[in-house]
Amino acid sequence: MLQRDYTTSQLDVLEAEAIHIMREVAAEFERPCLLFSGGKDSIVMLRIAEKAFWPAPIPFPLMHVDTGHNFSEVIDFRDRRVAELGARLVVASVQASIDAGRVVEETGRRASRNRLQTTTLLDAIEEQEFDAVFGGARRDEEKARAKERVFSFRDDFGQWDPKNQRPELWNLYNAKIRKGEHIRVFPLSNWTELDIWDYIRREGIEIPTIYFAHTRMVFERDGMLLPESDVLERGDDEPLFEAMVRYRTVGDITCTGAVPSTAATVSEIIEEIAVTRITERGATRADDRASEAAMEDRKKEGYF
Repeated sequence: MLQRDYTTSQLDVLEAEAIHIMREVAAEFERPCLLFSGGKDSIVMLRIAEKAFWPAPIPFPLMHVDTGHNFSEVIDFRDRRVAELGARLVVASVQASIDAGRVVEETGRRASRNRLQTTTLLDAIEEQEFDAVFGGARRDEEKARAKERVFSFRDDFGQWDPKNQRPELWNLYNAKIRKGEHIRVFPLSNWTELDIWDYIRREGIEIPTIYFAHTRMVFERDGMLLPESDVLERGDDEPLFEAMVRYRTVGDITCTGAVPSTAATVSEIIEEIAVTRITERGATRADDRASEAAMEDRKKEGYF
């Protein structure tokens, strides 16, 4: 007698939950969009969107908040992937915000455009009249993200108040908002970094080469390896040296550090991640190391 295995894997459960969330948003909101930077989390989120609406095209645009200080490998990947899907990409430019006087660029050795993204993001949401914005945040990343609901309510100033979030019972989500308010939606909330990489391996998803070990000129600052770049100001006490590194997460060059690694395949990355005890943001994001409250403060201002 033929026996069938009806066991559902952890990845199947996570994928099904994320597909349900995306379909719920598409059904309840008028103008959703998906934040797509070309990083691994947004790449997985994009694959979920493909599966959720296949064989129809993804029924909402993609948006990238572009600091202008991004890794070229990631931007090239972003543009190629968008072209393959025939999707509409909205690029919200931090440089345009600076030129318009909406934000003031930081100067000095530790200058970064990372915090300036908040204004650019909120302006783009208002201009495009988006009422739901998919983000790739996961609860395992750090404490502020762990407080997020799947449907994260933002007021008409784009602000997040952890005490003013709606109850989420089982898989029931409250999508009611007034004009000017919007919801940030996190389909990958219950995923871990290891789940992301397991899914990338299972699905055979292409990712930017920056995630794999490569030789790069770097310098050390605050225990992090930052890349040689025209947008980074180095001190005399920060000499360049060549190292074999990879990136666990990608973002603004000025605050995203590399980690020493020889992992050249997804399977080797999974082996590496499985034994680490430091979160990816704690290991590679200078802006989130400032204090435990740093991300929460930024989220209350309207950040991702």
